[in-house]
Amino acid sequence: MTISEEGLSGLRVLVTGGSRGLGEATVRRFAAAGATVLTASRGAPPADLPATHIPADLATEEGVAELGQQVIDRVGGVDVLVNNAAAASAPAPTLQRTDKSWYADLEMNLLSAVRLDRALVPGMVEQGSGVVVHVSSIASRLPQRTEASYAAAKAALNVYSRELAAEVGGHGVRVVCVLPGFVATAGAVEHLTRIADQQGIGVDAVKQQIVDHLNVPMGRPGDPEDVAEMIAFLASRRAKWLTGAEFRVDGGIIPVV
Repeated sequence: MTISEEGLSGLRVLVTGGSRGLGEATVRRFAAAGATVLTASRGAPPADLPATHIPADLATEEGVAELGQQVIDRVGGVDVLVNNAAAASAPAPTLQRTDKSWYADLEMNLLSAVRLDRALVPGMVEQGSGVVVHVSSIASRLPQRTEASYAAAKAALNVYSRELAAEVGGHGVRVVCVLPGFVATAGAVEHLTRIADQQGIGVDAVKQQIVDHLNVPMGRPGDPEDVAEMIAFLASRRAKWLTGAEFRVDGGIIPVV
């Protein structure tokens, strides 16, 4: 099957957080398949990104509402919605984590998706088709110390996705979750470079430390394109009977079935 045979050509796709990392790879994957792609983020995307960029602050209710209206005004709604935008507050011991950081992680990693779904999924229901992909994290299954609020928000996103899938499935709309593991995005490499400089070692050595800590069976981090490929598959007609499920892209990190 060639990319053009996936049934993605001509679809209207919105990818949030599409200016870099997993989002950027996802934008490029859909564009290569012939989709009309929009992306939303606070930061400016690369000049060669094959998408219409809409500046948006998805951490606020107003920002999400404005984005939803702009998408409707520009293209009339979407056929595929990839809720990828995410952020984690600073690491903190769980019992010392403030309400402010809890709220920040819930706003960005759960409520941004809930609000954007509320704005755009009714259009999918009305047209009788559509796919919503929520980009979660293996942290929702394997929370790390000092990251409780982020992991809890992603776990809530998983539960919300399952319920939404049941609610809209009868209208031809599918909802799925993708759980990336340790992926070497540009942002992750920047962070690893700072750690490497602090330790006086190379970036590859720091990557290996994390791979060893997570006990990654495949022995290496993933690439953003690995996650983008799963998202494109789930949005395609090849996955037409997949909904309400979680799909890990983690190199085998999660140690349970």
